[in-house]
Amino acid sequence: MPDTPFGLTVHGGAGVIRRGDLPPPLEAEYRAGLTAALAAGYGVLAGGGASLDAVVAAIRVLEDAPVFNAGRGAVLNAEGVCELDASIMDGRTQDAGAVAGLQRIRNPICLARDVLERTPHIMLIGGGAEAFAARLGYEFVPNEYFQTERRRRQLAEARELERQGEDRPPAGAERVTFATVDDNHFGTVGCAALDRQGNLAAGTSTGGMTNKQYGRVGDSPIIGAGTYARNATCALSATGHGEYFIRSVFGHNVSALMEYRGLSLEAASAEAMRQMAELGGTGGLAAIDRRGRVALPFNTPGMYRGYRVSGQPVFVAIFDEPAP
Repeated sequence: MPDTPFGLTVHGGAGVIRRGDLPPPLEAEYRAGLTAALAAGYGVLAGGGASLDAVVAAIRVLEDAPVFNAGRGAVLNAEGVCELDASIMDGRTQDAGAVAGLQRIRNPICLARDVLERTPHIMLIGGGAEAFAARLGYEFVPNEYFQTERRRRQLAEARELERQGEDRPPAGAERVTFATVDDNHFGTVGCAALDRQGNLAAGTSTGGMTNKQYGRVGDSPIIGAGTYARNATCALSATGHGEYFIRSVFGHNVSALMEYRGLSLEAASAEAMRQMAELGGTGGLAAIDRRGRVALPFNTPGMYRGYRVSGQPVFVAIFDEPAP
C-alpha cells in the first residue's frame, strides 16, 4: 500500500511581476523566503505533525521575511501605520480563527490560531484582538518593527499620485493604493497543507494595501473568501484584489465546485478564478486537496509561489514557470 501523501503549498503575492523588472538580488530573496517557508512547514508534516502546525510554521517564516507584505515588511496605510490581518482554518473541524487591524503583534498568524483554539469566536479586531494577545502573554513590538524603507517609498508615491490627480478611477472605485505604485503586486502570504492523517488546513496573512483608509479590511482574514479548508475537498489561500475575492466568496466557491459539481481541484480553481475575473478581479491562489494534488493558478503576470509534496521535487516559482 503506497504511503499517504502529505505536503504543502505557499504563495507570497500575485501581480505585475516581470523578469526584467525584478532585480536578481531581490528575486533571489523572494525565492529563498518561499523555499524556507516550504522547508519549515514540510518539516512539521514529515515528522507527523498536524497541518495546522505546518501552516503556522510556514507563514511565520513569510511574516518575518521583509520582502513580503505580511508581518515585517507590511505596507503602510494612509496614516503611515502598518495594520495586519490574518486567518487560519482547520479542514477537519471547519473551525477557524482570524484577526484584523493589528499594529503590534509580530506574527498575526499565531494570534489567529489562538482565536481558533482559545475563544468561541472567529474574528477579533484591533484593540480587542491585542487585548486578547496581552492576556495570553504575547510580547508586543513597536509598529516601526514592521516598517521598511521600501514600503515608506511606496506610500509616498501613492500619496503623490493622489495629490497630482494622476490616478482618477471611476466613482466608487478604490483610491490610489499599492496596486498603482512600485512593483504593482498584491502582497499577501499564505499556505495550505495536508498532513499524514489526511487533515487539511489553510492560513493567510497580509498588511493589506498601501494607502488604505478607514480601517479597510480585505479578503485575507475572511473565512470563505481568502482562506478556506474542508477535508472533503481542499484547503486554499488566496491573494489578489481582496474586494473581488470577498464578492465572489472565492475560497468557499472552489470547495463547492469540487463538492457539488464534482470538479477536480485544478478545474474548480480555474472556474472560481474565471468567475472572480468576470467581476474585474485579479490575483491567484495556492491550494491542495486531500490526495496531495496542488493548484497554483493566477491571472496576473506573476505570483510568488511554491509547493513541497512527498515523493515530488520541490517547486518554487515567480514567473510563468512550468512545474516539474
